[in-house]
Amino acid sequence: MISYLSGKVKFKKVIPKKESTLVVDVGGVGYKVGTLDRIASSLKSGDEVDLFIYTQVAESVLALYGFVTEEELEFFEVLISISGIGPKSALDILNKAKIEDLKQAAKTGSHEILNKMSGIGPKKAEKIVLGLKDKIGSLDSGSEEWNDDFSEALEALVALGYSAGQVREALSRCESTDTGEKVKEALRLLGR
Repeated sequence: MISYLSGKVKFKKVIPKKESTLVVDVGGVGYKVGTLDRIASSLKSGDEVDLFIYTQVAESVLALYGFVTEEELEFFEVLISISGIGPKSALDILNKAKIEDLKQAAKTGSHEILNKMSGIGPKKAEKIVLGLKDKIGSLDSGSEEWNDDFSEALEALVALGYSAGQVREALSRCESTDTGEKVKEALRLLGR
């Protein structure tokens, strides 16, 4: 499973309000990566780029979605975990709204920011806000308690194919303070 790419932008296609894509050349292999409009717009052919990757594997689809920060990737993963929100819808939401605004909407229960977006009706906006409200706590609590001692554990578990969001949540629930023991405990939690 691909979780990170570092290479040069070979091609880009920016289609506002649709999926913008980059082709990233990594050692002579071009990876097509769906991304946010602002990321694709800020890059030009030949630029070096480092992207945190979400790999979508479905019956007839193998697609990559790339983000500049882990926070963007984690929030994308939270959005697609909500019933009825797929990767393209999640990208569309992140193209139209700031993560901070979405977090605020989830905390207050207000879906007005989503109502203003084209293609999102009041019922879907309410569903998204309720979904975020249930899931946003794990992101916030994990980021406050996170420290550098467990970056090795995070990297090891991500290398095994788990998403950064899953790993952070599991590590935040572990009781052990030893890094090795924390990895073992997280693996047990992730295996359930």
